[in-house]
Amino acid sequence: MTRFYPCAEVLHDGADELGEGPVWLPETGEVGWVDILGETFHRCRLDTGAVTSTKLGQPVSAVVRRTGGGLGVAAQEGVLLLDPAGEVERVLPVEEDLPGNRLSDAAVDPLGRLWFGTLDADLLHGRGALYRLGEDGQPVTVLAGTSISNGLGWSPDGRLLYFVDSATQRVDVLDFDPATGTASGRRPWVVFGDADGVPDGLAVDEEGGVWVALWRGGQVRRYDADGELSAVVPLPVRQVTSCAFGGEDLGTLFITTATVEMSEPERRAEPLAGGLFQVRTEQRGLAQPLLTI
Repeated sequence: MTRFYPCAEVLHDGADELGEGPVWLPETGEVGWVDILGETFHRCRLDTGAVTSTKLGQPVSAVVRRTGGGLGVAAQEGVLLLDPAGEVERVLPVEEDLPGNRLSDAAVDPLGRLWFGTLDADLLHGRGALYRLGEDGQPVTVLAGTSISNGLGWSPDGRLLYFVDSATQRVDVLDFDPATGTASGRRPWVVFGDADGVPDGLAVDEEGGVWVALWRGGQVRRYDADGELSAVVPLPVRQVTSCAFGGEDLGTLFITTATVEMSEPERRAEPLAGGLFQVRTEQRGLAQPLLTI
């Protein structure tokens, strides 16, 4: 039976142009997220609701935590490694021969390796790729010829990798070898119709359920480990971009949204578009590994 949650509630009404990449920051009790086109990294304290925003001077699509403190940032010029003080420690270039591309969603695998996708800024078909960052800081191509690389996540046992290329209208699954960091056997897992919206970011829970944000679908949907629809979280806005678990017990799903390309009448109809939302869920999320590089 499919569970229908009440509408997600707004945590921060920020009207982000392209909110994305929510991440739980347990050290400070904050949820972080980015506005890609606003070139901004936001943090919201759950105890006070206070929000701090940092301009990064370039499009930034995802942020992950590093061992020893600091952050890894998927940005226009590549992967930025920030020290605990927020200073750039190292820049790892990606696709320097494709200046029209930028990094998209990113996630850390069970052994601490960074995975990320790229896409063409004009969304030209087949211009992107999915990469794994090698120990030497060089990107290793996992999948070539992708179009709109988005959600990434691993099953609780680390044996499956879920991946979204939004242009395909699918969530795909690949067999994953944690020891070697190799992924193979890509195949469709969940296919969406045009009326459903477009699959974007995703999060995996402790039971192996996959929560998928639906761009222009106004929902986050949970699919169980067998790929069957098991829960729906509605939002009061259509342009839903990504989701991640957080909170002290990892029992809150944080959801990002966007205002990009909305008309004035649409903005008036959806005044909370671009906000950060939250909903308590039956399932808990998985603690996210730290980036080891």
